[in-house]
Amino acid sequence: MGLFNRKSDAAAPVDPALAALTGDYVIDPAHSSIGFTVRHAMVTNVRGAFDEYDGKLSLNGADPASSAAVIDVKITSIDTANEDRDNHLRSADFFDAEKFPTMTFRSTRAEEAGGDTYRMIGDLTIKDVTRPLTIDLEFNGSAKDAFGNERVGFEGSATILRSDWGLTWNAAVETGGVMVSDKVKLTFDISAIKSS
Repeated sequence: MGLFNRKSDAAAPVDPALAALTGDYVIDPAHSSIGFTVRHAMVTNVRGAFDEYDGKLSLNGADPASSAAVIDVKITSIDTANEDRDNHLRSADFFDAEKFPTMTFRSTRAEEAGGDTYRMIGDLTIKDVTRPLTIDLEFNGSAKDAFGNERVGFEGSATILRSDWGLTWNAAVETGGVMVSDKVKLTFDISAIKSS
């Protein structure tokens, strides 16, 4: 049984393995990544990540669809392996990190999407714009690590139009098209440690 399955029969017993996952978890940044990919100059992809963030998961084994996630990302931690580009992304042309230092995600519900795929649905806030975001997730399982920590793992992705959050800066390319695609793929590789 998957983490976010909603049982059709409310009287059916809860899977013991699923029930054991119930609790609060803290995302472990040392073993996680929040990244993105965007087309540059119409011909190649630029990949980047946010290196500093805090996140919590609340998993409910009795009612997995009520599981929740909260993530706060520090915009100044953006890293595309190019300092000039990173500084431009932090500027008012893009994220305006001085005025809006944090990007946030607050889930509102979780649901089964078929097979081993699930969805976490919530609100993504960038700058002063909040819009709905659906993240397709795969639950990778749970394990106890070498230090005795109980861990769960997820990987997932979502595709957004950055203009929906007011990130509209662009420049024309001589051969046609624009410097930065509007479409951005977000990627999540999450390891979380049970805290209670």
